This record gives sequence, structure tokens and C-alpha cells, in this order.
Amino acid sequence: MRVVLASGNAGKLRELAPLLKPAGFELAWQAELGIASPPETGTTFLANALIKARHAAAGAALAAIADDSGIEVDVLDGAPGAYSARYAGEHASDEENLIKLLAALRDVPEESRSARYRCVIAFVSHAADPAPVIAEGVWEGRIAQTPRGAGGFGYDPIFVPEGFSCTAAQLDADLKNALSHRGKALQNLLRAITARARHSC
Repeated sequence: MRVVLASGNAGKLRELAPLLKPAGFELAWQAELGIASPPETGTTFLANALIKARHAAAGAALAAIADDSGIEVDVLDGAPGAYSARYAGEHASDEENLIKLLAALRDVPEESRSARYRCVIAFVSHAADPAPVIAEGVWEGRIAQTPRGAGGFGYDPIFVPEGFSCTAAQLDADLKNALSHRGKALQNLLRAITARARHSC
């Protein structure tokens, strides 16, 4: 099945394409189809994922997959959360967002820097799909004092996964895909899609 990835983020395409290919999905990137990203006006990960999925499905006349994800820091009451991509401003870069988060945690001790990545992913078979398939994945960890590593994107250089001393940006790509919030959400999504197809026969 050809599916459009409803994201303007090339990093997500690199992560999701190899995970979807074994399940028979051929992933097209919305930017390659000339589809611009819509305004993310939702206040939750789910709302934003559905906005993006339906927009891409309408523009491409294809099924669409979209995720909305971000980092939740406990001492900040879950912020930046759904606003992770624009934490430092509407068009902020990954580096600007990261710098703002480190500044907010400047005086927070190691034992109070717990955080998690959360991903909500949505699949719509067409733009008006009344029953989208929804899945979620969570990756627990903590926020490092300084950035480390050049891999990944977003907050990866300052996110230390539970059970590791290195950051997500220092992990091997295959290991990261197996552990990450996005990888978990995608596996949950594929199981849900498979279960729905089985029950519809």
C-alpha cells in the first residue's frame, strides 16, 4: 500500500520508512508531493496527528500516516508536550528549542530531571475516514545537563533513555528505532491495522 507520510520532517521519514517497509507500506513524503504542512492548531498530540493525517490524505488522495510527538518534563508539569516543536517560537529550530529547555532546567538537579518522549500516531485510509487507527508509544528517560551526540533530531541530544548513560542522539539508529516512542507507536499501529483487517474479513 502506498501511504503518504504527513510530515515536513525528513528525520521522521528516515526513521519510519524502514519500519513500514516490511509490513508492505511504501512511504511517500508529503513534501515530495508538493503538500505543505498545515497549521498545528491542536492542543494535544492526538488532535495534531489527525489534523496532519487528514490534510495529507486530502492533498495526495492516498492513505496517510501522521504522528505528533514531543517531550514531557515532569518538573515542568509535562511541558513542552504538544508544543515541543515550537517551544522556542512558531518557527524555532531544533537547537533553539533544545537551548530553551536546558535553560528552563538550569537549576534542576539530576534526580529531578525525569522526562519522557510521547508519540501519538494516526492512520487514515482517506481524508474523511470516520474511524482512524490510533496508537501511542512512550519512551522514559531524563534530561541531560548538556547536549551529546549528532544522531537523531529534536531533543535527542539531551534525552537520556532509561537504562542508558548515553543520549538518544548517540544510539545506533536500529537500536533507537526499536526502543523509541515513535518505534513503539508504529508497532502498536501496525498491530491495530492488522487486527482491523482480520476482523473485517
